Amino acid sequence: MGGPLVYFNNILSKQRARSPFEVMVRKEVGDHIRSWRFIIMLLLVLFTFAGAMYISLSHLGKAVRDVNDPDHVFVYLKLLTTSDNSLPTFHVFISFLGPLLGIALGFDAVNSEKNNGTLVRLLAQPVYRDNLLLAKFYAALLIVGTLFLSLVLLMTGAGLILTGVPMEAAELFRILAFIVLSVIYVGFWLSLSICLSVAFRHAATSAITAIGIWLFFTVFYQIIVNMVARALLPDPASLQPEQVIAYNNILISFFRVAPSQLYTDAATTLLMPSVRSLGPLSMEQMAGAIPAPLPFKESLMIVWPQVTGLLAASTACFAWAYYLFMRREIRT
Repeated sequence: MGGPLVYFNNILSKQRARSPFEVMVRKEVGDHIRSWRFIIMLLLVLFTFAGAMYISLSHLGKAVRDVNDPDHVFVYLKLLTTSDNSLPTFHVFISFLGPLLGIALGFDAVNSEKNNGTLVRLLAQPVYRDNLLLAKFYAALLIVGTLFLSLVLLMTGAGLILTGVPMEAAELFRILAFIVLSVIYVGFWLSLSICLSVAFRHAATSAITAIGIWLFFTVFYQIIVNMVARALLPDPASLQPEQVIAYNNILISFFRVAPSQLYTDAATTLLMPSVRSLGPLSMEQMAGAIPAPLPFKESLMIVWPQVTGLLAASTACFAWAYYLFMRREIRT
């Protein structure tokens, strides 16, 4: 009997040795997995992934045989970028559904605890306020990262079974970088929704505000930038080629304020190795350029400003949430 008793005593001691942060993370992960809104978002992501993979697998043979495409040798990257225009590719779906996933996981992270009366009891324990916010943020990102990694593993397995082509190291690095980029993109919207959940008392208000910000940057922002450019800048038809390039660079700089544009630029560069620039090029820059895939390190250097922008925006939102939460009176 000594052996089983020692085993159970070790388990109990490990349970007692767990930090409050670890306990809160496990609790948040369980709450998210059992919630209906996460199940609905999971089904939406799975359906869009299945549709995108069906279209790409149906046209994969034609894409791989296209010798005029410098990326035709990357079979598994083609699974993520091939489409017949009937459905968008998977990274386009993520740029649309990723914000909804982040908002769904974070819009009531703090205000629901306060309205239910559990926040006072929770912080009455030896738990720091920053650990509470970090646990909610980390648990949601853990779920999102596991979801994206599982989808990519399913895609890799399906491609290996149907094509029999092993994955190259360059493809693996690019796909892993794409997963990290997608998690960072969802993390920005998650940190924004957590910040709004701290700023507003009611969950409905924070959810509507977060969705309004998402709709503004997704639908209306580019329209407003184009209208302002037409009103303040000269007509592009009357400009010289060098001036047209400067005009387009100005527009692209303003478009990149939107997080979805940063994500789309970075995802396209990572999944299409032949992309050499994210802006317009002059004839002198294009002269002598050979269409060939870039090494992974050079593609990473191209997208580093986009990744840094998303990380900076996420950090700013989380820091503001931390500032508001530390100053908030939780007993009223």
